Amino acid sequence: MNFLRSCLPTSRASLAHRAMLFAAAAGLLFITTACTKVELKMGVKVDLSKLPVNAMQLTLPNGPGIAPGDKSALVAEFTQPDGKTLVTEGKGGGKVMWRGLLVTATVAKVSNKGVLTLDKDPRTSDGKTVHVEVAVPSHPELHAALDIPLRYDRTYKANFNGASGSNGSDGSSGMDGSMGSSGSMDPNNPSPGGNGGDGTNGGDGGSGGNGGDAPAVDVRVHLRAGSEPLLEVIVTSSKKTRYYLLDPKGGQLQVSANGGDGGRGGSGGRGGRGGSGGIGSPSGMSGHDGLSGHDGMSGSSGSGGKITVYYDPAAQPYLGVLKLSNVPGPKPQFVPSTVNKLW
Repeated sequence: MNFLRSCLPTSRASLAHRAMLFAAAAGLLFITTACTKVELKMGVKVDLSKLPVNAMQLTLPNGPGIAPGDKSALVAEFTQPDGKTLVTEGKGGGKVMWRGLLVTATVAKVSNKGVLTLDKDPRTSDGKTVHVEVAVPSHPELHAALDIPLRYDRTYKANFNGASGSNGSDGSSGMDGSMGSSGSMDPNNPSPGGNGGDGTNGGDGGSGGNGGDAPAVDVRVHLRAGSEPLLEVIVTSSKKTRYYLLDPKGGQLQVSANGGDGGRGGSGGRGGRGGSGGIGSPSGMSGHDGLSGHDGMSGSSGSGGKITVYYDPAAQPYLGVLKLSNVPGPKPQFVPSTVNKLW
């Protein structure tokens, strides 16, 4: 339904258009249902409601943990009385359809295909544990749960780069010259053919736009001390703020405030071809080709933004997790400061 709402026309659109969209959605649902029935009949998929199952196990193949911004697929495995196992589709590569299971999760979101997604803002999950439960409506006695710890050993990118310049427009092609009129080659009544017209010149390509300047960026770093220290990081500019929580053992934050690339200059237009001389006695001369237009100039790159890192002195041994880039701009500055807990 979300897909359908996104496709619905505005209030100015006709009711007929809306009806067509609903009909298309209904048709897609019919096709999907029909495909599922074929897959079940051919044994590509299985329906748990028609099979004896006495045990269930839930795993996370991507590893024992999930980080902010991660997507991680679940796998459910079912054991039958004879010892044979069945596995869910998707990451598990099995035949059991997720649509026959009831999956719920706290802290993270879970799709109808058994894929967990954790919000990229670490503040929403900080200090919590992702809890997932899977039930089988056709087998009420079956139930599995999984607690998934949070991890912060990922590489994140904070992009504050300037906007790229627009590309220049290509020049228009010149017009071909007209063909010369035909004369006569009759030896008793000869007449010359007309000359072909000259082609017109191609238009010049437009210049590319200049790249935008990157904004000044402040990075604040606080050390959350403990047996497993973590770095709280806030990256801000005049227009946006980003939050990160990093494990110094494996985590990394790439902060970029590079100037935007200049736009490409437009290509010069092709000169028009000269028209052919008309046939006659003598034949007419062909026209001259027009000159091709000049290519436009590329735009200049924008300037890199100033990056200033304010860090808690206790966090200094871990500042190597920050990878900074602000080309072309001044060298990033590191300033020891009192940086209290950031959230």
